[in-house]
Amino acid sequence: MKILITGGAGYIGSVLTPALLAAGHSVTVLDSFMFGQNSLADCCHYDRFDVVRGDCRDEALMKKLLTGHDVIIPLAALVGAPLCKADPVGARTVNQEAVEMICRLASPEQRILFPVTNSGYGIGEKGKFCTEESPLRPISLYGVTKVEAEKAVLARENSITFRLATVFGMSPRMRMDLLVNDFVYRAVHDRAVVIFEGHFKRNYIHIRDVARVFLFALENFESMKGRAYNVGLEEANLSKLELCAVIQKHLPSFVYLEAPIGEDPDKRDYIVSNQRILSTGFRTEWGLDRGIRELIKGYAILRNTRYGNV
Repeated sequence: MKILITGGAGYIGSVLTPALLAAGHSVTVLDSFMFGQNSLADCCHYDRFDVVRGDCRDEALMKKLLTGHDVIIPLAALVGAPLCKADPVGARTVNQEAVEMICRLASPEQRILFPVTNSGYGIGEKGKFCTEESPLRPISLYGVTKVEAEKAVLARENSITFRLATVFGMSPRMRMDLLVNDFVYRAVHDRAVVIFEGHFKRNYIHIRDVARVFLFALENFESMKGRAYNVGLEEANLSKLELCAVIQKHLPSFVYLEAPIGEDPDKRDYIVSNQRILSTGFRTEWGLDRGIRELIKGYAILRNTRYGNV
C-alpha cells in the first residue's frame, strides 16, 4: 500500500516507518523535524520511501500529499500533558484541527489509522476496567484534543483508532519523559526515585507492539474498521509503586520512596481492558520485563535527558 504518515519522524513513527517499509509498503513521511532528529536516516535507502519537511496544518500541502495514498496515519501531535500545557494553541491546531482537516480532505476510499491515548479515560472507577464503551473524561488538554480528534476520525466509515496505553521502549527518536522510560533511566543513572501518589494506576504497551498493531490492522482492516481499540498489555495494569518493584527486580540497587506530601500534576488513574483488540487475534510480543531489559541496554548509550518532549 501507499501510506502517508504525518509526524513519521517522532517517537512512534521512527519505529513504525521502517517496519512498514520492511513489510513492503511505500511510505511518505511529513514531519517538521522540530526536535532536530535524524531518526529516519536509515530509511533513505528505500526507493519506496519519501520524506517531506513541512507542517501538517498546511492545507495546500496536505491536499497535495493526500493524493495517491491509500492509507493515512496521522501521528503528528504535541504529545503529553506538559508539552500541551506549554503550547495550548499548538496542541489544539496540531492534535485536533489538523486531524479534522485530514478527515475533511481525504476521500471516502482512503483509510485512516489513528493513534489516540487511553488517557481519555481520565480517572476511572476503582476496581472497574475501562473498555471502549466507558465514558471519556479527559483531564488534560492533551487528552481533550485527542478525544475530539478521535470523534472526527470515527465519524468516517473507513477508519480505525487505537487508544494506546502509556508507551515504553527504545526508539531512534527517543523519549525519556514517558513513565516507564523515565523510571528505568532514573534507576540506571540515579539509582533512586521519589514517587508522588504511587497508587495511581495505568496501562502500558511497548513501542514495537504499537508498530505491530498498525501492521495487523492493515492486514485485517475490513473486519476491524469503524471502531476504537484499547491497545495495552493485559497483564500490566500497574500502579507506579508496582512498576518500580518490577524495575527493582532487574536493578536490585534501585531504591524508590513514596513522598508523604506533594502531588503528581498528572492525575490519571485507571485500569484498562484490552479484550476487544485481543478478540481480533492480535497478540503482544513485548512484556514489561523484556522492555525494561531493552531500556537498560539503551541507557548504556543514552545519558542525556534532552531525549524528551519538554
